[in-house]
Amino acid sequence: MSHHLNPRALLTPAMRGVLDRIARAGHPPMHALTPAQAKLAYEAGAGVLDIPPHKLPRAENLRIATRDGAELPARLWAPASEQPLPVLLYFHGGGFTVGSVTSHEPLCRHLAHLAHCAVVSIDYRLAPEHRFPTAVHDAWDSLAWVRQHATDLSLDPARIALGGDSAGGTLAAVTAISARDAGWPLSLQLLFYPGTAGHQDSATHKTFAQGFLLEEPHISYFFGHYLRTPADRDDWRFAPLDGVDDTGHARELDGVVPAWIGLAECDPLTDEGVMYADRLRLAGVATDLEIYRGVVHGFIQFGRAIPEALTAHNDAARALRQAFGAP
Repeated sequence: MSHHLNPRALLTPAMRGVLDRIARAGHPPMHALTPAQAKLAYEAGAGVLDIPPHKLPRAENLRIATRDGAELPARLWAPASEQPLPVLLYFHGGGFTVGSVTSHEPLCRHLAHLAHCAVVSIDYRLAPEHRFPTAVHDAWDSLAWVRQHATDLSLDPARIALGGDSAGGTLAAVTAISARDAGWPLSLQLLFYPGTAGHQDSATHKTFAQGFLLEEPHISYFFGHYLRTPADRDDWRFAPLDGVDDTGHARELDGVVPAWIGLAECDPLTDEGVMYADRLRLAGVATDLEIYRGVVHGFIQFGRAIPEALTAHNDAARALRQAFGAP
């Protein structure tokens, strides 16, 4: 993306209004809080601009066993169905440090309703208590668990999609690569403004560094809590765009499941999202890319105030229905 002289002029009037209201509220910035305070602050604010949770006949609490003997809380939401339903395994955003199944519940319920599928949302373990690569392992272990238990839950093990926003989008993208390696078929990877790059040096990181909700100090704060060492930035499991594996090679993307990628125009992560879509396409992976104009990182949870949020929900749900071969 080109450098814009007045990037605030790109914002929609509604988006500018939301950002002005947030600024006037005068809450301390997240990077000024301890991680425990940041988690609480994020939960307190998560529902303010979101749509009301859609009522669904199925809402079940699950416990997902991990390789190291932990149990991850997870929730399943699903519409009524006589047949086993396809399932979206969802990883919430929050910089690997904040966010939860609860903070992303309205989004997940709405996707289940719109796509007529089950959604299983995972409370993977968060930093700084659990640093990289624990979240990556939790994401993979939850996919293994859903594959194993699909039939018991009236889900179709042959129709599993991965999805996530922001840090959760990173986890979905990385898990999709690992599933390709394992020969586990998937239906779709659904990525809302995923983080894919190891270093935050693209043009949009500069243009949208301040004043667009996800600010440069937040990104440094999150990654400072999540990563063990600077070397982790160059690990493909953190940076599927440009990271490398143990042999020092980039992970090839051919044979990875098709992707739907939804980005916000006024977001530091936009360039790396576009570059990831380009890398997928170069590898022959069918990739749909949508860029929602005039909105910022996190907008899919602002459905009460930002019409583009509901547009993105509908676009994502359409991609899921097509990928699942649903009527």
